[in-house]
Amino acid sequence: MSAFRTLSETMLASPQIGPEDIAAAKEAGVTLIVNNRPDQEDPGAPQGDEIAAAASAAGIDYRAIPIGHSGFSEVHVAAMIEALEGADGKVLAYCRSGTRSTFLWALAQAKSGAASPEEIAAAARHAGYDVSPIRPMIDMLAAR
Repeated sequence: MSAFRTLSETMLASPQIGPEDIAAAKEAGVTLIVNNRPDQEDPGAPQGDEIAAAASAAGIDYRAIPIGHSGFSEVHVAAMIEALEGADGKVLAYCRSGTRSTFLWALAQAKSGAASPEEIAAAARHAGYDVSPIRPMIDMLAAR
């Protein structure tokens, strides 16, 4: 069952999705799915190759930017910026709960200057996510 949350006009975040959610993503205008969950984090959950195959069959691009226990890095943020800038439509990012996806989007927004820290925090809050644990990182990236 789809639980897509709107972060912006072009960005959605979601808890773990399955192949059955791809049609709803397509209907919502999603053209790129970003997987922020490492494979085997939960062996019972759909793995990246399963989601990638379903996305491809629906004509949706797929990209994996897994965020593990070591947290976020500049490489992750740069990869997310590249994914967002290259998308031709809405992006749906997912992980276990949607929090890592929201955090990565927030860091990418801050680093690219696409939104102010206050706007980023408000958008995340409106979608049901709290970026306060990474707010210092958001502020630092926005100040660069």
